[in-house]
Amino acid sequence: MPNIEERSFDFAVRIVKLKDHLFETVKEYDLGRQILRSGTSIGANVAEAQQAQSQADFLTKMNIALKECTETKYWLRLLKATDKLTEYEIKSIYDECVEIEKILYAIVRTTKNNLQK
Repeated sequence: MPNIEERSFDFAVRIVKLKDHLFETVKEYDLGRQILRSGTSIGANVAEAQQAQSQADFLTKMNIALKECTETKYWLRLLKATDKLTEYEIKSIYDECVEIEKILYAIVRTTKNNLQK
C-alpha cells in the first residue's frame, strides 16, 4: 500500500483531472477552482511535513492537510448535490478522500499523543 505522501500525490493528480472535466464538460469553473485548490493542497502539505523542522511543525502541516482534505470532501459532496457530477463519477474519488482523511487523522492523533509524552 502506498504511503500517505504517494497516496495524497495520486489523489492530487485525480483532482487535477476532475477540475479539467469540470471546466471542459460541465463548464463549472468556480467549484472546479475550489476543489483544485483544496484537493492539491493536501499532498503539498504532506510533502512539506516530510521536511518539518520539529514534531510541532510536522503536526501543523499534517493538521493543515487534514483540514484541506475535509474541505475537499465538502466540495465533492456539493458537486454531487448540485448534479454537477453523478454518484458514479464521484464515488471512487470521494471514497479515496475519506480514506486519506482517516489516515491523516490517525497521523495527527498519534503525533499529538507523542508530543504530550
